[in-house]
Amino acid sequence: ATVLPKMVSGEWMGTMNLTEPHAGSDLGVLKTRAERRDDGTYRILGQKIFITWGEHDFTDNIVHLVLARLPDAPAGTKGISLFLVPKFLVNEDGSLGERNDVFCHSLEHKLGIHGSPTCTMIYGDGKFGREKGAIGYLVGEENRGLACMFTMMNNARLAVGMQGVAIAEAATQKAIAYAKERTQGRAPGWSGDGMSPIIEHPDIARTLLTMKALTQGSRAIAYACAHAVDMAHAAQGEDARQWQERSSLLTPIAKSFATDAGVDVASMGIQVHGGMGFIEETGAARYLRDARIAPIYEGTNGIQAIDLVTRKLPLSDGAQVRGFIAELREVAAAVAASNREGFGETAARLDAAVADLEGATDWLLSRLRDGKLAEALSGATAYQRLFGLVLTGVYLAKGGLAEAGDGGQDRRVALCRFAAENLLSETSALKDRVVNGAASLAAARSILD
Repeated sequence: ATVLPKMVSGEWMGTMNLTEPHAGSDLGVLKTRAERRDDGTYRILGQKIFITWGEHDFTDNIVHLVLARLPDAPAGTKGISLFLVPKFLVNEDGSLGERNDVFCHSLEHKLGIHGSPTCTMIYGDGKFGREKGAIGYLVGEENRGLACMFTMMNNARLAVGMQGVAIAEAATQKAIAYAKERTQGRAPGWSGDGMSPIIEHPDIARTLLTMKALTQGSRAIAYACAHAVDMAHAAQGEDARQWQERSSLLTPIAKSFATDAGVDVASMGIQVHGGMGFIEETGAARYLRDARIAPIYEGTNGIQAIDLVTRKLPLSDGAQVRGFIAELREVAAAVAASNREGFGETAARLDAAVADLEGATDWLLSRLRDGKLAEALSGATAYQRLFGLVLTGVYLAKGGLAEAGDGGQDRRVALCRFAAENLLSETSALKDRVVNGAASLAAARSILD
């Protein structure tokens, strides 16, 4: 009641404090500690790193949400609690009081996103002449902090996916605009005077269409995930459970595929610009620098793959993912039934891609049932990309089938066909990596010593 209205209004801002120098993905080993006080508050002591917007003067207060461990907490993730630690303490009347014992030690020097301060935060150093220990307030129950934090982390994963979409979109727009203006050589069939715009060259057109397909496919995946989240809140009973499982299944794909696409598309944008893309004043290089963090934070994309394979595929004993695959096959059938000439070989390519996804899914579920976890995880990242590519093809096809009254259906059909006939052939190779890659990985690991 005291903090949330101010955060909703934007008068105050918040942070998530999870990572420590020795505890990144494995939060079970974090060392930041919390000590109980008789007045019901806690004293927080420790260090956190990579805290986005950990210090600034844009708002009157910053509310830090901090993971810490109580002295008698059980080991591992089961012993983590969540605490609310404001930069300035709040008086009973809601006004701001004295400075809490928390401060920014330094700013991280990053590859990109330089407009966003990423901080090393110190809790309980006695910097402001008070008793050591930042005053914190328990959120939820003791030793249940990670479950609370995952409420924010799952939302953040979808938001990070949208960051990948946004950077991909910006890079695509910039590259298309440049390709229309830059003239070099004479493209096949060019009948104009002098050199042709590079967008007329087949390789540049292929690159730009690949950028556009990955961007729009990523956006559609993120929207489908957001729709499932909304439906899980709106539905009741069994329907709510089904939508919750669908959102859980889509979240790691939305985060990973879209952020990987952001990096890939930004890199392709530099390539379209040629040497000028490597020069800072064009602005193309900034997108790649800014995009590169997104596959890392809120759980690296490798961790998203582990989550997808070990936690999301087994939902309802595999019924959720199998039901979803059946829905994807229906879209391929609808493309075939449309008899729309512009789709080309889309229906057949979608059928083959969905079959690859189904085969890889069945193999992974069988590995999990047989307790062969290492084999399943060896192909997890390949499977995650396979799933994302299939969804890209299917969702672009749904766009092509839809008559939105905007006159853009032919353009959507053309992009769908390009993606199906140029990108989806990768699904066969990805399935092969999932099913047959584990043995060679195990055999070759020794050469990394």
